[in-house]
Amino acid sequence: MNTDECHRVRIDFGSRSYPILIGAGLLGDPRSYADLPLAQTALIVSNVTIAPLYAQALQRALAAHYPRVLLLTLPDGEAHKDWPHLQFIFDCLLEHGCDRRTVLFALGGGVVGDMTGFAAASYMRGVPFVQVPTTLLAQVDSSVGGKTAINHRLGKNMIGAFYQPVRVICDLDVLRSLPEAELSAGLAEVIKYGPIADMALLDWIESHLPDLLDRRPNALAHVVRRSCEIKASVVGSDERETGVRAILNFGHTFGHAIEAGMGYGAWLHGQAVGCGMVMATLLSHKLGLVDAACYERLRGLIGAARLPVVGPVLDADDNAGRYLDLMRMDKKSEAGEIKFVVIDGAGRALVRSAPDALVREVINASCREH
Repeated sequence: MNTDECHRVRIDFGSRSYPILIGAGLLGDPRSYADLPLAQTALIVSNVTIAPLYAQALQRALAAHYPRVLLLTLPDGEAHKDWPHLQFIFDCLLEHGCDRRTVLFALGGGVVGDMTGFAAASYMRGVPFVQVPTTLLAQVDSSVGGKTAINHRLGKNMIGAFYQPVRVICDLDVLRSLPEAELSAGLAEVIKYGPIADMALLDWIESHLPDLLDRRPNALAHVVRRSCEIKASVVGSDERETGVRAILNFGHTFGHAIEAGMGYGAWLHGQAVGCGMVMATLLSHKLGLVDAACYERLRGLIGAARLPVVGPVLDADDNAGRYLDLMRMDKKSEAGEIKFVVIDGAGRALVRSAPDALVREVINASCREH
């Protein structure tokens, strides 16, 4: 690890504050895990795709700090982010006699991070955990801020807890192993930060998109660091999403409906969010908050990032009605009223409802074949 090139972003929660470390070569370096809570046992939770690539290096690094390092490997994919697979983590902890000092390490993407965090929040009413995200999406979004959850067949992330990690380790080297679709899925969450908070970042992404798609280290380092800075600022002021943090859900109301309607795993989360942002921007335009040029710009960038810009048809008879039904079951709806994050001018966002008729118009326009 080159400490000169390791960037630190601090998440400020008072006594529960923690650092995000961003750089190359961090995962396998014992120094990345120095000064974590003392424990007899560390448990690495990973999946069948990531564990063969990185678990051994992480085990070696953790062996410098923990007498016993266990590894639990779960199936890969959003379809397994559920209660039965969460129980595998509890089974492992109990079968090995793990106590409340045990530290959990989430080695994987957003699914592994969410499940490990939820297990850590629940086991013995709370044990420490560390995020070691291996996808771009997890590094710029899901590993930061303490949202942990599993899915229910009727809604995404409906069962979970706010529970902060004690550290996040973003090793840029692991992004080399990402499939192209996973890289693009991560870019959706990067692009998101532009229209809601930082138009300079959006300008930068547009001019450096080829470098990002080519995985140029300096380009990836820039967007991971800036994304974490924005999220740290927002989350630090609103941990439990009672106010401004909700803007981070830009594109997610539509996106979660796509995931639930198609079946978890049919589209990657970032693909659904990317398409959801196109729909949310069109809604913003129809509400009179942004002009058509803003919509076309964002739609073009999302398409250039190799993400879908046309929504799937979830019901041949009443597609918009199916979307609306699913969105009413989303955890962000209130008393049956759907809440949308919309763009309120360049670099600003707000949360508001919209008439069903207008939302239907957006869905119908967004899901037709072009």
